[in-house]
Amino acid sequence: MALTITSIAAFLNGLFILALTIKVILIRRRDGVVLGDNDDRVLTKAIRGQANATEQIPLALILMGLIEVQNGPGWLLIPLAATFTIGRLMHATYFGIHGTPWQLRFYGMFLTLIAQGGLILALLLTLISQ
Repeated sequence: MALTITSIAAFLNGLFILALTIKVILIRRRDGVVLGDNDDRVLTKAIRGQANATEQIPLALILMGLIEVQNGPGWLLIPLAATFTIGRLMHATYFGIHGTPWQLRFYGMFLTLIAQGGLILALLLTLISQ
């Protein structure tokens, strides 16, 4: 089974995590910070952006994969995966580009949570229909 929808979402969201990780590394190297955030607000923001991505993305990908492998409703999975990925892009943009309006963080997390809730319901529908 190809898991095409999950694979596309994993590819795109993986790029977001990679970009956020590189951002943290560059700030740490620039400022000589080995561990922690050295009370640097810019570094703290970058670390939290990366951490939030690594907290949210794996669960969503697991849910997507479970839905897809069990032949769940593709008509529902595609818009949920897209909503999740757009939300993560908005969230990553706020954390990755200094000076970006806070609304990107808010709406990015809003879309993330809506999509995750939808994925949980889609998995439930998938399980019930079997």
